[in-house]
Amino acid sequence: MHRILTALLTCVLSAALAAGAAFGLVAALNAAPEQPNTPLVTFPDPAGAGKAPASRAPTTDR
Repeated sequence: MHRILTALLTCVLSAALAAGAAFGLVAALNAAPEQPNTPLVTFPDPAGAGKAPASRAPTTDR
């Protein structure tokens, strides 16, 4: 009976330690400041960027 109680206590304590570590890790990550989402390299847009060429323009006559 003593070994079963020891095993049960060990299991409960290890589960509590794992849960505490998980909550602590989440709290530490939430405390970190948000990083800016800016690209390291930017390229200038060429003239007419975003417009499809005439040969690739969608057609509706199909």
